[in-house]
Amino acid sequence: MRVATYNVNSIRLRLDSVLAWMARHKPDIVCVQETKVQDADFPEAPIRQAGYHVAFRGQKAYNGVAILSTTPPEDVRTGLDDGGPADETRLIRARFGEVTVVNTYVPQGREVDHEMFQYKLQWLRRLREYMDRHFSTRDPVIWAGDLNVAIQPMDVYNPEDRARHVCYHADARSALQYCLDWGFKDVFRAFHPEAGHYTFFDYRTADAMDRGWGWRIDYILASPPLTARARDAFIDVEPRRLPKASDHTYLVADFQ
Repeated sequence: MRVATYNVNSIRLRLDSVLAWMARHKPDIVCVQETKVQDADFPEAPIRQAGYHVAFRGQKAYNGVAILSTTPPEDVRTGLDDGGPADETRLIRARFGEVTVVNTYVPQGREVDHEMFQYKLQWLRRLREYMDRHFSTRDPVIWAGDLNVAIQPMDVYNPEDRARHVCYHADARSALQYCLDWGFKDVFRAFHPEAGHYTFFDYRTADAMDRGWGWRIDYILASPPLTARARDAFIDVEPRRLPKASDHTYLVADFQ
């Protein structure tokens, strides 16, 4: 089973490159974030023509999540179900046989002093509670997506200068770690413990890829039963070099 995650930064703008990438790498499941399209306008037909099923929840211009899969998704659900803001365009989950996939687009946070940063921290706490309510560590669960946190110093090119960045601030890292402590393991790090691997290169930084100025803020995380079945993981940076590329690129993990 090959699983990929990708912040597409507009599915309609980059649909052709997404379909080409899937034809080349043949993933079984692709978790997509920032689709930036309301459900009525989601480009479902060409994805189905390419041999994939798709479940999605989106809104105009912002957020949006989708799961593309070679087999039909079952028990599709969206949003956090704890009585607070549902944020249905930030979380979608589906079951594929015995495996449940949870795809999330975690709030970025804007600035440390902004109310959205506190919302980000709260959202991650709510997500941990969501996992507690719905799953056991005995269940085969994959949690994937753009989590908007570089959790270790090696996950950002200049950690010494990023202490107050919303994607590396100590409070954000602690909030994500609280989620990981549920029982999730970072599949990519199991195969690549060394520094220098990134999934995000900011548009605003000139020649960010060539300079190695990136962040690893996209993850594929696995519960213990699936951690034991992980066989490989890699980041494909080539799509980030394409004209009109997303500022993120693909993270992939293979499971037996």
